Amino acid sequence: MSARITGSRARWSEALAIIEARCAMVSGGVRRRLDRILRARHRDGDSGRARVTDEPRATFFSLTPNRVLEAVEVGGLRCTGRCLPLRAFENRVYEVELEDERRLIVKFYRPGRWSRETILDEHGFLADLVAAEVPAVAPLDLGTGGTLGEIEGIHYAAFPKVRGRTLDELDAEQRRRIGRTIGRMHAVGAARDAPQRPRLDVTSRIREPVETLITGNFIPGTLAPRYRDVALRIADAVAAPLAAARAQRIHGDLHWGNMLWTSEGPILVDFDDCLVGPPVQDLWLLARGDSAEARRGREDLLEGYELFREFDRSTLALCEPLRALRIVYMSGWIARRWDDPAFPPSFPNFRDHRYWMQEYEELVAISEALDQRARWDT
Repeated sequence: MSARITGSRARWSEALAIIEARCAMVSGGVRRRLDRILRARHRDGDSGRARVTDEPRATFFSLTPNRVLEAVEVGGLRCTGRCLPLRAFENRVYEVELEDERRLIVKFYRPGRWSRETILDEHGFLADLVAAEVPAVAPLDLGTGGTLGEIEGIHYAAFPKVRGRTLDELDAEQRRRIGRTIGRMHAVGAARDAPQRPRLDVTSRIREPVETLITGNFIPGTLAPRYRDVALRIADAVAAPLAAARAQRIHGDLHWGNMLWTSEGPILVDFDDCLVGPPVQDLWLLARGDSAEARRGREDLLEGYELFREFDRSTLALCEPLRALRIVYMSGWIARRWDDPAFPPSFPNFRDHRYWMQEYEELVAISEALDQRARWDT
């Protein structure tokens, strides 16, 4: 295998150059982090928690085409040597070409985020969808009898490359078509549980992220306590209705970028954030806000959805609270990943006062709408 990879090195030298260019501005940080890890290992010997948690992270930050190709070939698959990095933040993702001319999308999961069992719940959901002929992209057998591999403490999976395009604007019929696809997905998702996947709740989506943001001093000045207070008010207001909503396996992050359009219609991709939560979570992201246009978009989605599955329309009241949960959660996610060298240059405005003021104003508007609705209900 090494001889073949070495012999085809010229075929992926361009890919290596791309990787090196992408990492040029952060390579110094990676090297400093690796140096700290090596010094810690020398100091602590072969024991200690730091070595267990940091070694996979070090490898994750410094994955090379050689390591990617070796991982793919473990089960007998044969690569041509072509390996291209794809844009991704949470995981490391590569396009790999096989000798039989197939193209794979190989995803290396960020160490410490999901356990093996949690990832297998994702793969199980995808397998169920494909078995029910729902258009989704499921992981392939790596040649080992399973869909999940591991290299130096990093889990990885390979998916067939699907050619399609994303659409930012859809007409009513396209929205109804997506609604039918989501309805079919949820019908399958409700068939069984995913016990290892996270649950959609206010603790993981607001309270814990707020704690991360406050203790890390990410929110500037006097805005921090105001941001915290309005976020926690929303958490208190939505906790009971969110907990009361029927929960099941859902995509969890179904925005337009996770839906590819082909000549045969939409295909659902990237279930990395799949979770157990109310079905409305997979609808509001496709028709955000409380404007007349957003409400009309949700009606189009539901017109298609309800051809395949009943929908609890009372949960539409969760659309704006769920948007608030996402606002806080995404900021908390960036804060948790701030030590990843790729994040600061990718989110240059994250420590800017204007960024936080805009987030705060969005949360205030949602909180005031919730207060107004509560007064109407009483």
